Amino acid sequence: MSVNILIYFIKRLLKAIPVLLIIITIAFFMMRVAPGGPFTQDRKLLPEVEKNIQAAYHLDKPLYVQYGMYLGNVLTGDLGPSYKYKDFTVNELIALGAPVSLKLGLTALFVALLFGVYLGTIAALNQNKLIDYSVMTIAMTGLVVPSFVLAPLLTLVFGVYWKVLPVGGWNNGALENMILPVISLSLPLIAVMARLTRGGLIEVLRSNYIRTARAKGLPEWLVVTRHAMPAGLMPLVTYLAPATAGIVVGSVVVEQIFGLPGIGRYFVIGAMQRDYTLVMGVLILFSSLILFLNILADIAYSVLDPKVKLS
Repeated sequence: MSVNILIYFIKRLLKAIPVLLIIITIAFFMMRVAPGGPFTQDRKLLPEVEKNIQAAYHLDKPLYVQYGMYLGNVLTGDLGPSYKYKDFTVNELIALGAPVSLKLGLTALFVALLFGVYLGTIAALNQNKLIDYSVMTIAMTGLVVPSFVLAPLLTLVFGVYWKVLPVGGWNNGALENMILPVISLSLPLIAVMARLTRGGLIEVLRSNYIRTARAKGLPEWLVVTRHAMPAGLMPLVTYLAPATAGIVVGSVVVEQIFGLPGIGRYFVIGAMQRDYTLVMGVLILFSSLILFLNILADIAYSVLDPKVKLS
């Protein structure tokens, strides 16, 4: 089984390379054809100064030449220099922001998994009862309230009115600085995970093999945890792949609101300042994570449900 998984993983990885190449190509040319540029400023530069800057970053060359040079650098792991952060490469900026986004994102993901699976399981075991309706009402509320609304509200209540938590800053990942960003990131995920867990478990709990397990006199907790949960969580596994990539790379809105020096904030600043290489670097990282995690999700499918075969 392990050999089959390894072969499948390598095949899917090879198939993902052309997909990533297409994403890079489309993003590269879309950014270049948009009006303006990284050195377009309100104050016009002297022609000779602008010409020297363009030549220094190879922006004076034909577009297809720029693309070939950039792609060659990417294949060697070099994402290029930042056009706006002087003396920094994109690799260095991502390395600076990655620990912040990684710690914040994984913490929010853990909290979301813990509460989402728990609430979804409680709702599924009490289908069409008051507790089920209550959990789903909370879940719907979490779905309809976006992060750019939730984060300022939490800041206003806990930071401005009650003054119990800081309204921004990272402070080397101190607990009090992480509480509000983690809540802002995890609440929408909790809502989605609770609904997916509930739906998956309700379907599985009606299966014949679950009735057989109950007929044998197995305790209900054993029926749920050992027999129902692996198959019931399969819809959640599919959702976790893009959700994990998105939350690890960093929420653009949350990092901006709380002033966190993560990858998401660099992406916003790079987009606003037309920093081509910085935006491309974050995009490549995000796309690679999605492709890689989707492969892991498909492998997890076969582990959770033996009926699913890798092919």
